[in-house]
Amino acid sequence: MAVNYKPTRMELSGLKRRLVTAKRGHKLMKDKRDEMVRRFIAYVRRNKELREQVEKLMSEATEHFVLAKATMSKAEIEEALCYPASSASIEIGTTNVLSIEVPKLTYAGKSTAPRTYGYMTTSTELDTAVDKFAELMPLLIELAEIEKTCSLLAGEIEKTRRRVNALEYVMIPQLEEAIHRISMKLDENERGNLTRLMKTKDMLKAKEES
Repeated sequence: MAVNYKPTRMELSGLKRRLVTAKRGHKLMKDKRDEMVRRFIAYVRRNKELREQVEKLMSEATEHFVLAKATMSKAEIEEALCYPASSASIEIGTTNVLSIEVPKLTYAGKSTAPRTYGYMTTSTELDTAVDKFAELMPLLIELAEIEKTCSLLAGEIEKTRRRVNALEYVMIPQLEEAIHRISMKLDENERGNLTRLMKTKDMLKAKEES
């Protein structure tokens, strides 16, 4: 959208103030965008690490559970796992990252599961599988927190990028063009006034001499 302007010194002064404000806002938003990108990259790296850990543990836990099923009957497995080993809870809150509210999940539980079954009819493979699944829980909670944070940061980065581009490629050039045109028009008017004054002076001088 083109900037509407009037070729007056007051309008020129107002546009210059707007240009200064727009350039300052552009710099601040660009700095914020760059910092958000830096934080986003750090979160993405952590997300990759967590996902690899989760996939590795999940694969190991599943492998041991399959081996346990091969050495135990279905009834024995169901009897061993029918009672929960322990209770766990997740504290849900928020934290601030560059004025963006992101989730903060705190796992209140144990990373190792106590045994609620006897050892006479169970295999060590089942013990290992249960331990691996218990280790997975805090990692899964942190992974969920990191992935949601990445999603929120990505959305805010995109919005900030659009604002930076709008200032850099639309508003600032329009203001600069309007300032240039008003300055040219005022200079033209000033030259016209000067020419008229000189002509008037010459006419008055000629009249006086005659």
